Amino acid sequence: MKKLVLAAALATTFASGFAFAEEAKPEHEVSFNVGVASEYRYRAISQSRLDPALQGGVDYTHNPSGFYAGTWLSTIKWTKDAGGGGDVEWDIYGGKKGEITKDVSYDVGVLSYVYPSNGLDKVAGFVNANTTELYGQIGTGPVYAKYSHAVTNLFGFVNSKNSGYLDLGANLELKDGYTLNLHAGRQIVKNNSTASYSDWKIGITKEFFGVSFSLAALGTNADKTVYVTPSGKFTGKTTLVLTAVKTF
Repeated sequence: MKKLVLAAALATTFASGFAFAEEAKPEHEVSFNVGVASEYRYRAISQSRLDPALQGGVDYTHNPSGFYAGTWLSTIKWTKDAGGGGDVEWDIYGGKKGEITKDVSYDVGVLSYVYPSNGLDKVAGFVNANTTELYGQIGTGPVYAKYSHAVTNLFGFVNSKNSGYLDLGANLELKDGYTLNLHAGRQIVKNNSTASYSDWKIGITKEFFGVSFSLAALGTNADKTVYVTPSGKFTGKTTLVLTAVKTF
């Protein structure tokens, strides 16, 4: 549910000295992205009933300060599966990135997940699916640790304010432009212990013809009676997910 912003360093020839220097980034930077996924998984739980999803968004960055904001949307099916309505997830986020030291980076912000017309507050055993989280991340080199804290109820679970998600991972550069993506996570759903679970991912990312492709194996130890479609399919099962994203 939250997205990666890609950046590239540009080299230019220094007049009269023929030395190369990194071109300064513009003060204001805007990028757009569109994508398709064989299945939309968030924290390794299927949001699209194990079916493909269409996705896209826009990001703004103020490079001198590190402040950023953006929005992202995806087709979903889980709110209908829970007895409500709606077929779109709309994320709105903003924050600030920077460096604590030369080798240690940080990223702090707020992210709201909006599910228009989800109507889960009218379904017994649920509350409104709309969720807001505060997050903080520290990274060094390819390794990062991130924690997200819900300041509202979490994704329709009753009395679940103050739920938390711990995300540990690494994105390791390999040869020929390939990146190895490693992740382990733990979702704690406050006052809903049967909904808490751990998840993992091992993936490879590579750009072809200006499109970023990612193939990942992922899974969870989630409760099969909690995360299930109306037809009885477990939405946290181990699977392969292929995504393709074009950023421009």
